[in-house]
Amino acid sequence: MNRAARSVFVMLPIAALLSLAACKPQSAPAGGQGGGPGGGMPPPEVEVISVTPRDVARTLEAPGRLQAVRTAEVRARVEGILERRSYTEGSEVKAGQVLFQIDSRTLAANVAAAKASLARGEAQKLIAGQNLERIQSLVASNAVSKQELDQAMAAKAQANADVAAAQAALSRAEIDRGYATVTAPISGRIGRAQVTEGALVGKGEATPLASIEQYDPIWVNFSQSSADFLNLRESMRGGKSKASQAPIRLLLENGREYPHPGKLLFNDLAVDPATGSVGLRAEFPNPDRTLLPGQFVSVRFPVALAEGVIVVPQRAVQVSPQGQAVLLVGGDGKVMAQPVKTGGLSGSDWIIAEGLKGGERVIVEGVQKARPGMAVSAVPAKTSAAK
Repeated sequence: MNRAARSVFVMLPIAALLSLAACKPQSAPAGGQGGGPGGGMPPPEVEVISVTPRDVARTLEAPGRLQAVRTAEVRARVEGILERRSYTEGSEVKAGQVLFQIDSRTLAANVAAAKASLARGEAQKLIAGQNLERIQSLVASNAVSKQELDQAMAAKAQANADVAAAQAALSRAEIDRGYATVTAPISGRIGRAQVTEGALVGKGEATPLASIEQYDPIWVNFSQSSADFLNLRESMRGGKSKASQAPIRLLLENGREYPHPGKLLFNDLAVDPATGSVGLRAEFPNPDRTLLPGQFVSVRFPVALAEGVIVVPQRAVQVSPQGQAVLLVGGDGKVMAQPVKTGGLSGSDWIIAEGLKGGERVIVEGVQKARPGMAVSAVPAKTSAAK
């Protein structure tokens, strides 16, 4: 290859490099937003609360199960063919409302037969009474024997008993006829019908027809360890807790807090030897029928008064193998990590037993984008975490 050709091959790479250099964009000016020196993004925004010591109720959470205040099984109390159902399944019914109708023709015939028996008995009673009066009028003249008088008196007593039995039979027949119209024994929500029209019910047993549950208000049954229960009783006696009147909260299965507070009703009189716990029951209003019997919930209830403590939201406390910590914003606007120790719950907040004294600015929102030593823009939290 001659010298001219070699010169061409050498010049081609140089020309290509010069072309790339001409196409390369210029660096962002200092102070701009291009990410160069002196031009970084603004500090991330975080929400903070200023913590102060105060008195709060220490709370515990326990699993519980909802139970209807009243449950009634609607049953067929007489034998017959079910003619119709008079309610909508799943609807609200009132006590005394007609639910089912059983064929009452046989029952009406029984009432008529009982009335006829009563009329016959009353006629026999009239005859026995007249016969007794005639015999008694002849006793003074010794026209009848003492035995005949005794027999007449016995016949009159038997006639009276027959009339009483006929009256009882008539009352029973009328009651049975009334049972042909099945009504609601309590107010509440009724479930599905367990029989359909045309079914024979009440044959040898009280056939179940439907169930009614009254769950406004509704009960929740839960348990508490005997140690916590003793602490609760001691704090109540010492006047530091009004747990029997204080509102109790429910956490639903989806993690949402039920808006209506409840109240404690009673506790069992003994400790369960199998679990070492004491059973308790609370009552909650249920106007919207949000709570259903059989649901599992978490019960949050106060057990004592914690005086002069600091509380922070649960989301503000970070847990690592080194322990618990919160992130603070210092006076210079930079983030610092502060180790803490929690001392129980107060509602949805942690009670801080060690690590905070009051006045600190704790990050409650934006924790994931804050790092120790990082400069941040702190703004007050929209909702107070120490509520």
